[in-house]
Amino acid sequence: MARKSFWRVGHAPTLLSSFLYFDISFMIWNLLGALGVFIAEQFALTPAEKGLMVAVPVLGGAMLRIPMGLLADRWGGKRAGLLGMAVTAVPLVWGWQFADRMSDVYALGFLLGVGGASFAVALPLASRWYPKEYQGLAMGIAGAGNSGTVLATLFGPRLAEAYGWNAVFGLALVPLVVVFLLFAWLARECPTAAKPVSLREYRAVLQRKEAWLFCFFYSLSFGGFVGLTGYLGIFFFDEYSVSKVTAGDFVTAVVFAGSFIRPIGGYIADRIGGMRLLSLLFAAGAVLLVCIGALPPLFVVFGLMLVLFLCFGAANGALFQVVPTWFPKEVGLLTGIIGAAGGLGGFLLPNVLGVMKQWTDSSAYGFWMLAFVFMVAVMTARRLQGTTVAIESFSQKAAE
Repeated sequence: MARKSFWRVGHAPTLLSSFLYFDISFMIWNLLGALGVFIAEQFALTPAEKGLMVAVPVLGGAMLRIPMGLLADRWGGKRAGLLGMAVTAVPLVWGWQFADRMSDVYALGFLLGVGGASFAVALPLASRWYPKEYQGLAMGIAGAGNSGTVLATLFGPRLAEAYGWNAVFGLALVPLVVVFLLFAWLARECPTAAKPVSLREYRAVLQRKEAWLFCFFYSLSFGGFVGLTGYLGIFFFDEYSVSKVTAGDFVTAVVFAGSFIRPIGGYIADRIGGMRLLSLLFAAGAVLLVCIGALPPLFVVFGLMLVLFLCFGAANGALFQVVPTWFPKEVGLLTGIIGAAGGLGGFLLPNVLGVMKQWTDSSAYGFWMLAFVFMVAVMTARRLQGTTVAIESFSQKAAE
């Protein structure tokens, strides 16, 4: 009955088009991670340089999410999304036709961040069509577009082996054009969406500590997801000496799991509470990272990574079940700010892992450092849990 109710409300074509836009944008955003082994081999990069290469697109996405979120609030999510996809074509053409130096790779990598900024457009565009009781599920479905990373890691290495890594950027233009046309046809603005808040209200939101705590949480859950996605191919190739295509297949499997559990995370959060679920998932993530840092045999570390990405994906869905409770009128703004924090976390993570690998000649210490930060997040989430429950109870009584 609940499922039928969900499909009777909202606007399914907009939800679908938001998912597709997010999906193709994430595929393009993660191309450097998928092709990282090939590029690193061609330019003989050090471990720290490898980490920086796959982190640059994430930094671009982090810096562009806030302006894209503001643009979506002021100009409309549909027009902002169409503009984002048009701009995304620029680094694809650059990588296809002109990138033959590492300076080119770094520059186009930053521009690929436009794809990562799609988060601040796609999720609010879809979620504004749905009532509060379905926010977790709606945003989880739209947010499952981060599964586009699967397309990059599954097909990118195979196409690079066959045609060269430059050609992969050109081939990515084909699905981008298809999704651009579908988005232009299907997406609609919610007619009852709240008017954008003023800049003064934006500043007021940023003065609330909860906004920054949510940024911290997302820098771990989404930052862990996207940061490790870009780095894992290099990790499996360097640490366990698997082939380039096999390394890509391992990354594909864990990303697939982490992407499609996101709606489930939102669904569970709707029922048991987002903060409660977050604290449980962060605790599990800390334990898993300690085990991964021990660098067990390949089949064990692959299993641990798979479960870790399930935690990342579910946590991403859970957090955005909580955001509308604390900031009901500023979902678009907070989506951009929190998304930027997630991108910043994703930028720092591969850099930390690469630098620690170069300094210590071991991948262990980087994972253990991350585990410690996750334990800090567990304690913080538990402190917020009680307050969140009180706010939800008050909102329900007011609605009645």
